[in-house]
Amino acid sequence: MPSRDFLSHRPPTIDLSDATDDNHFSPMLAYLSGSIEYSPDHGKTWRAALTPFLQSLGHDVYDPAEDEKKNLTEVECREFRAWKHSELPRFQQTIRKIIAYDLDWIEHRSDSIVAYWDEYASRGAGSQAEMSLANCRGIAVYLVTELPMGNVSGWILGCASEVFSGFDQLRQFMTERYPRTDKNTLASQVTEPAGLS
Repeated sequence: MPSRDFLSHRPPTIDLSDATDDNHFSPMLAYLSGSIEYSPDHGKTWRAALTPFLQSLGHDVYDPAEDEKKNLTEVECREFRAWKHSELPRFQQTIRKIIAYDLDWIEHRSDSIVAYWDEYASRGAGSQAEMSLANCRGIAVYLVTELPMGNVSGWILGCASEVFSGFDQLRQFMTERYPRTDKNTLASQVTEPAGLS
């Protein structure tokens, strides 16, 4: 009888603890994960505040709350939230498109996830899925939560590469971990090897 030990078929993990960002010419892409569905502002305020900071470090940012259209038709974009209560199969079909689209961004385009875990995120499931996928793929997950650790799911903490008690801590970490170096500064530091001039 074949083994049912699913753990033996787990993809290999990548230890990024000693990784360095040596290629300052390729911007890293940060995916912003957190509540959209249950958040009163659809998760837009914290993302809008954090995006310019990440961009100042040279990162590209994907904000799923800002990209409401995604891969949806105009009708889907306008109506899908109402379908949750009136046309469940149509809602499910549309939300599956959103799930596939967002997870593709994480799996194939993102270098890190910045996740904001609050009481609204804990009501949904998207952030959990996004952090789980990133963890399985060796993508760094920077978790920001102001909740007491006892109120944060162990699963979520297990997916996090780093945990911060607020955005100021995250900003300090990111500034030290990913110092902004522009191309002109790097170019001025490069010298020709002896004998090539």
